[in-house]
Amino acid sequence: MNTTKKYNFISADDHSIVTQGMSFILKDLYKDATVYQIESFSEIIKVLNITTIDLLILDINFPDGSSLNLLPTLKKIQPDLKILIFSGYDEDIYAVRYLSAGANGYLKKLSSEEEIKHAIKTVMTSGKYTSKNIQDKIMDSYILKKPSNPLEQLSNREIEIAKFLVEGKSNIDICKSLSIKKTTVSTYKNRIFEKLSIDTLSGLIQIFQLYYTKEKE
Repeated sequence: MNTTKKYNFISADDHSIVTQGMSFILKDLYKDATVYQIESFSEIIKVLNITTIDLLILDINFPDGSSLNLLPTLKKIQPDLKILIFSGYDEDIYAVRYLSAGANGYLKKLSSEEEIKHAIKTVMTSGKYTSKNIQDKIMDSYILKKPSNPLEQLSNREIEIAKFLVEGKSNIDICKSLSIKKTTVSTYKNRIFEKLSIDTLSGLIQIFQLYYTKEKE
């Protein structure tokens, strides 16, 4: 790998301590690199319109929007742009969706410095990075025909109850709305969580934010 080339990077996160830390890592890997530390989508677009960027390291959420919706815009400005998502969000829920939307890799913020460097170098040299965990999920989806949209595993009744849960309805509210027993609601809730491999309501909400609209389109 040619580490003498002058690379241009963007580290984009709404927390400056994250962009500063990533800048140190990038300059340790690529001595003469220019690293733009950016905290908003509008600034990312501004830099991309005037500078060729080799790699954008991108968080998921910013005050001015979600990066999932921004990916097509970024690729339109610079089709060869490599994008590595760097997020604290659960990769089991988010990684495949972002990779499908055009990201070149997905990396957890809890990753070690060694893992971060490995991911950056892998994206720079091969154009793709996925953790072993996500590789297994993709392989399972292909070989075992598991749905890429986890909500497809749920029955119509389970989807109905899951929607009520996401809307903040209690078990009592749900049993009244559907004219079923409270214990039945609990059974469905447990089944939904088991099928989706989650154990909290926030996990269910995250899955619905990513997949429910897509499923119904």
